[in-house]
Amino acid sequence: MINFTDSVGAGDPFAADLLRGHTDTIVLGVLRGADRYGFEIYKAIRDATGGQYEIKEATLYASFRRLSRDGLVEGYWGDESQGGRRKYYRITDAGRAVYRRDVTAWRATQRIINTLLDLEEDPR
Repeated sequence: MINFTDSVGAGDPFAADLLRGHTDTIVLGVLRGADRYGFEIYKAIRDATGGQYEIKEATLYASFRRLSRDGLVEGYWGDESQGGRRKYYRITDAGRAVYRRDVTAWRATQRIINTLLDLEEDPR
């Protein structure tokens, strides 16, 4: 489950649904910069949005399972030199290609929605 809070109010279900459909792409985007373990990914997403968007642990790990199954990320165990053993995730070349495709699709969708919303606001 994704928690979402915006300036309008907490738990806006429409905004949460929009974000929920892009969880895998968001995770791929975070992994483009560096390999990370689960809590690092959670923090990166939370911090990038000023705490407005947080992915629940179950949602994040379901995303890891889908992305791993589809060959878009690879998991590996880190060493124990910094405390407990952590599972890290890295994006694959296929994951980078899917990320680029998804971002292109999002931008096209965003243009269409923006156009339609602007038409609705037209006072004519």
